[in-house]
Amino acid sequence: MLNGKTILITGGTGSFGKCFTKYVLTHYEPKKIIIYSRDEFKQWMMANEFQEYAEKLRFFIGDVRDVERLRRACEGVDFIIHAAALKQVPACEYNPNEAIKTNIHGAMNVIDAALDTGVRKVVALSTDKAVNPVNLYGGTKLVSDKLFVAANAYVGTKDINFSIVRYGNVAGSRGSVIPLFHRLIQEGAKELPITDLRMTRFWISLTQGVELVIKALTEAKGGETFISKIPSFKITDLAEAMLPGCQIKETGIRPGEKLHEIMVTTEDSATTYEYDKHFIVYQQMTWNDKQQPDLSGKKVAEGFAYSSDNNTEWLSVEDIRALLKDVELEK
Repeated sequence: MLNGKTILITGGTGSFGKCFTKYVLTHYEPKKIIIYSRDEFKQWMMANEFQEYAEKLRFFIGDVRDVERLRRACEGVDFIIHAAALKQVPACEYNPNEAIKTNIHGAMNVIDAALDTGVRKVVALSTDKAVNPVNLYGGTKLVSDKLFVAANAYVGTKDINFSIVRYGNVAGSRGSVIPLFHRLIQEGAKELPITDLRMTRFWISLTQGVELVIKALTEAKGGETFISKIPSFKITDLAEAMLPGCQIKETGIRPGEKLHEIMVTTEDSATTYEYDKHFIVYQQMTWNDKQQPDLSGKKVAEGFAYSSDNNTEWLSVEDIRALLKDVELEK
């Protein structure tokens, strides 16, 4: 699927971009991977990290807010992975115009550049926060998701489709709870803070996120939202796994924070199909004959929802402790 192809990753110097690049270079033979981002220092660091693959990598300084620069970068590109976004919830709340420019206008620019330059497939990364959003970041990502789904209406005779993958916080990602607990434990803490003792989350690794994107690249026909079936865990169990016997201090839920991660809402159930290892939420409106559900799956029941508190698969304290051994904390 990816052999001989040219792939562009927006926000490519981030944790996902680096993991995706390493995965593709070790499992496939792409023609070229273009890292599109606006931070030249991070590009320099990534180039040093991937020196052995230098002939396959290109580093393109640019911003998704700049549609002309995107068009230049997309010349000769087969696939786009759109990972660029402003993601920090407090920063987006304080700088709403900037979040809109990157997360919404940037999405529009990626779509326009792809349609104008002969790109074959576009996969956009989404987030659980786009589902029933309670903060601006989630609101901008909801709009972004809608834009990528609707982009399939503008394809015409072009051989291109747009799809989405959705997952929550990656284990060990910056700003998430695992690095926080790790830092406190390193500092000698005997008590760990949890905003609400009822809180649950899904567990997904970066590699699992990359594999979901590759599944979307392989299978998407246009307008689908791909969601992995992954286990849930209680934050209290995570605390016990990381610091056995620790005391827990409940600090109160933060603005914009949810008790549970939601991936499929009851409203989505009308167009959601379940497969062996994932769900697909199909678009409610179709614009061509290709955009039909894969009937190898089973349509979920009316009113079905998929969230971290109603999951059928749960991690125990021992399960979490074993998984933590493979977690790489983002720096």
